[in-house]
Amino acid sequence: MSECIWVFAYGSLIWDPGFVPQEQVVARLDGWHRRFCLRSLRYRGTFADPGLVLALDAGDASYCEGVALAIPPAEEEPVMASIRARELFNPAYREIIAPLRLQDGRVVQAFTYVVNRDHEQYGDFTPDQQARMIATAAGERGPNVDYLFNTAEHLTSQGIADPMLDRLAHEVRELQRELT
Repeated sequence: MSECIWVFAYGSLIWDPGFVPQEQVVARLDGWHRRFCLRSLRYRGTFADPGLVLALDAGDASYCEGVALAIPPAEEEPVMASIRARELFNPAYREIIAPLRLQDGRVVQAFTYVVNRDHEQYGDFTPDQQARMIATAAGERGPNVDYLFNTAEHLTSQGIADPMLDRLAHEVRELQRELT
């Protein structure tokens, strides 16, 4: 199975990959961590009311647990074209190939999408700023809260702990109660 093309899912690709994976396995990517550090001006926000989406941001002792998705060989070209159209529609993300350690012990090379810190949509937001932006923004793919809640829920269902995301989801729910 390691001859397949693999994609590392750490956010919405976990719950909305746009294809049926041949295999999916919990995996770890070293040197990167999942962060709400990218303003969403289209999918989960607008120019007037930006949302936030996750990106992989570099960090020396960092790692990110997510899901490795194997693309069925007969679908590699259209699936990669679709993922690239989604992730690379502007240069806020960069595509890299990196080694993943799969939960079952295998190591595979996988495509993944990391933040371009030089892009104008990149930002270093406090947890309070993140919660406020996510609680109110919406874009072409719906409310920003749906993105956060779906990602947190699907990480939990895969057995992946992310205390930062869980804490943020709790804060956003509290904000939603205050705003209604």
